[in-house]
Amino acid sequence: MPDYHIHTLPNGIRIVHKQVQHTKIAHSGFIMDIGSRDELSNETGIAHFWEHMAFKGTEKRKSFHILNRLESVGGELNAYTTKEKICFYSSVLDKHFDKSFELLTDITFRSVFPEREIEKERGVILEEMSMYLDTPEEAIVDEFDAVVYDSHPLGANILGTKESVSSFHKQDFLSFLDRNLSTDSLIFCSVSNLPFEKVLKLAEKYLGDIPEIRKHRERIPVSHYVPKSVTVEKSISQAHCVVGTPAYALSDERRIPFFMLVNILGGPGMNSRLNLAVREKHGLVYTIDANYATYLDTGLLTIYFGTEKKQLKRTTSLVLKELKKLREKPLGSLQLHTAKEQLMGQLAMAEESNMGLMMMIGKSILDQGRVDSLNEIFGQIKNITATDLVDIANDALREDQLSFLNYVPA
Repeated sequence: MPDYHIHTLPNGIRIVHKQVQHTKIAHSGFIMDIGSRDELSNETGIAHFWEHMAFKGTEKRKSFHILNRLESVGGELNAYTTKEKICFYSSVLDKHFDKSFELLTDITFRSVFPEREIEKERGVILEEMSMYLDTPEEAIVDEFDAVVYDSHPLGANILGTKESVSSFHKQDFLSFLDRNLSTDSLIFCSVSNLPFEKVLKLAEKYLGDIPEIRKHRERIPVSHYVPKSVTVEKSISQAHCVVGTPAYALSDERRIPFFMLVNILGGPGMNSRLNLAVREKHGLVYTIDANYATYLDTGLLTIYFGTEKKQLKRTTSLVLKELKKLREKPLGSLQLHTAKEQLMGQLAMAEESNMGLMMMIGKSILDQGRVDSLNEIFGQIKNITATDLVDIANDALREDQLSFLNYVPA
């Protein structure tokens, strides 16, 4: 990846910018090292609720003015919440970048959490929760976190519970922000054709008067893992299953080889081993995939599929068979070469999205203090051997360390 610029303001906020000449769109956002794992036991869901409330009123704007500010010029304003990050971001024509920067600053630092809007948005989130629960292929993946992480904050659902969401008021949001918001753990990141000098000038204009806030926050480390098998009866027509286990943390040198192993197993390509073995050969599923999520101190492998209830046992056996192959049979030279080329191609295409690139840059600097170039990542991939993959499979894909969550028709 070509060079990016980074500058730290006196208040600790880092400004990161990558100039891309061939675009008229400016993507930017505040990425904060705050997520659902930073909630107290009585705050489950408040990080996600804050994401919603940022659009519901600031010191100088009401909800309509926030929503209309960028959409009236063809732009987009959005947000997301994960276990470890919250992001407010926008996409606009480059000539409206000033406008989007100011608005993002306003909703990030000057939200006022009107009680009337909290009450209305509470209903919206409860509806979001109901919609999510009516989608078992999504719900089961999130609920699997609780199987693996148990009572640890990483095991809690990002949406929270109906009880917790129903309990929040203005002071709860202010307390959560007071405990977690720190200017040295948030980044304003942008990708556009604008020169860095202009971005920095606007940063000084809009962020210069934000007071320095430095909080020392220690996240609860992940405790001992105990494999579990859980089956839940639901009013559904298809059985759903997630198989998984804790995996390598973001800083672990085995992360890239393991990511490649997961890509071989159940990545987005139709030629993944799980897709070929379970869907193409036996016709037992419509969707089957494997994913690897990384956190600062742990990771999580999940394999998801849906199938007929009577085929659940057979399909699970086929999944375990593919895991066993990875542990016992090294890839041949052609298979290894193909796997490397496929992964490098996927990573290169991911960087074609300037929006995704903006978020990736900001998150990488927050988590690691740097952004690895594609060439650096490609170098790591090219150095992976078949023996490396077998060793990692035997360490991370042991059958006795797998947990299972099944949703079955009642």
